[in-house]
Amino acid sequence: MSKQTHAFQAEVAQLLHLVTHSLYSNQEIFLRELISNASDACDKLRFEALNNNALYEDAPELQVRLSFDKAAKTLTITDNGIGMTAQEAIDHLGTIAKSGTKDFMSKLSGDQKSDAQLIGQFGVGFYSGFIVADKITVETRRAGAAAAEGVRWISGGTGDFEVETLTRAERGTSVVLHLREEALDYANTWKLKEIVGKYSDHISLPILMEKEEWKDGELIEPNNEEGGRQPGGMVKTGEWETINKASALWTRPKKDITDEQYADFYKQISRDFDAPLTWTHNRVEGSTEYTQLLYIPAKAPQDLWNRDKKAGIKLYVKRVFIMDEAEALMPSYLRFVKGVVDSADLPLNVSRELLQESRDVKAIREGCTKRVLSMLEDLAKHDKAPESTDGVTDVLSDEDKSKLGQYTRFYGEFGAVLKEGLGEDFSNKDRLSKLLRFASSTHDSVSVSFADYKARMKDGQDAIYYITADTLAAAKNSPQLEVFKKKGIEVLLMTDRVDEWALNFVHEFDGTPLQSVAKGAFDLGKLQDEEEKKAAEDAAETFKPVLAKLKEALKDKAEDVRVTSRLVDSPACLVVTDDGMSMQLARMLKQAGQQAPEVKPVLEVNPEHALVKKLDGSVHFHDLAHILFDQALLAEGGLPADPAAYVKRVNALLS
Repeated sequence: MSKQTHAFQAEVAQLLHLVTHSLYSNQEIFLRELISNASDACDKLRFEALNNNALYEDAPELQVRLSFDKAAKTLTITDNGIGMTAQEAIDHLGTIAKSGTKDFMSKLSGDQKSDAQLIGQFGVGFYSGFIVADKITVETRRAGAAAAEGVRWISGGTGDFEVETLTRAERGTSVVLHLREEALDYANTWKLKEIVGKYSDHISLPILMEKEEWKDGELIEPNNEEGGRQPGGMVKTGEWETINKASALWTRPKKDITDEQYADFYKQISRDFDAPLTWTHNRVEGSTEYTQLLYIPAKAPQDLWNRDKKAGIKLYVKRVFIMDEAEALMPSYLRFVKGVVDSADLPLNVSRELLQESRDVKAIREGCTKRVLSMLEDLAKHDKAPESTDGVTDVLSDEDKSKLGQYTRFYGEFGAVLKEGLGEDFSNKDRLSKLLRFASSTHDSVSVSFADYKARMKDGQDAIYYITADTLAAAKNSPQLEVFKKKGIEVLLMTDRVDEWALNFVHEFDGTPLQSVAKGAFDLGKLQDEEEKKAAEDAAETFKPVLAKLKEALKDKAEDVRVTSRLVDSPACLVVTDDGMSMQLARMLKQAGQQAPEVKPVLEVNPEHALVKKLDGSVHFHDLAHILFDQALLAEGGLPADPAAYVKRVNALLS
């Protein structure tokens, strides 16, 4: 193929402009990304070679090599992995829509540090080379192809790139960075070793660099007036040395691994700049043998709510990399967990389809799930410092002290996703219920567990009361809470979108039923005295004529109209039947484009409110009835079916 010029995809051009002009806060990430890509290429070769050993050609030892040429101002990262064909080079290096470029561009904030972090997360790491290079040359040949089918790809990081064929004896890829003047520090052995030690020490492949040694300067010829010696310097010896540990971290004994090494390994496999919140490292023996190294991140990834995103678990079999994102090893509601599972029992040619059917995989999945839940239970146990710090914390170990408050951090990032497990993982539902946290009518922070609530229940209270709403403010100020506030009864405030769905699977906690304050007829049981019950019954009797007229006026909107004693300051509120779908859930389904039944709520009115008292005999009865309903709907978080008609009625009464 003669030399051809291709234009970059539009989003790539935008990305390149950003990389070359903005992301200088952490330049050295380019080497982490390119080494990671080289390692991935070797892993892909190893996987394909399971079915075709000839792909190894005459070089079965997989490795990554770093070399530099100060005179030429180049830094080269070479791997002997899978390599690329000409078309793959065009597709993978010129078009990255499938790598999430649009999502990447939409997440940019203008903060250099956080924007640089996104590069690895969105699979666009190759382009980070342009942070330090004003030109990149890629020379590559796919494993199994003829030497004459090599490819050269060249770009200056502007609007286009060139591709041509070349003869390349070695399989794999060499990425040659033509360094900018201000980036020549990276053509330095010490600098490169430092970066590899920081970011890539735990890559299981050897990363090689040519050794250097000091050479004294040569004597200057006697006829030279200056005399003495020419300056000495470091020269390459022709021998290559491994500059990373090149052994799988998870295979080492825990006692030989420092916290810093665990954190660095997490950063390498997750492309996360932040250290993990916590981790667990175990060798499991029995009918199924495997090693697990699982991490819980400190912060949620940008695509946490993409349920199609695969789990972040890398699968190895006897230290041979098999696949990234092995979703069969972790349930969807724990998709934020990162880590490695290395099985001693699975076959090397295991596929995603076989994973779904394997008994060993099922055992690994259950074991990993239980281990993650145990980690979370441990964090929750130590979440709060003792109320009295008078010498009490002195009895805690340093490890336990370090966990104080960590569960609150975790829950703020991942609590809503954890709730998905209530409907997906029946066997662990009770454990998950104990891990849930909510705000309440007496606690603004999302820190109240079901157990905390039960411990504070009033004498005679026989249910855990809760309310769901779109926001904390809407829940806290809901009319349905008025009588509960008056009587000092705590109500849990549930404001995550997943709450309505999740509560379909949780009907009680430790023997105490959960009761929505916005469902069913109002009944506080023993918490309501006989005098209050008698007053409610009398009001219902007295109001019968008005209720009949309200039912007729609102027959198209309300299933029923009744008086209530759950209201104190508000004239009316909306509730649904005990077994009915809540209005909030119906709205959420419609917003998501899903079918939802029409919910006709029950209108409850406060017979003591001045506006309700005015209904009897009012010439504006019909308008007042609709205003009452629409205002109750607004307070509940909905919108009137005809907002203009609502405004017209209110304006007519005001004028």
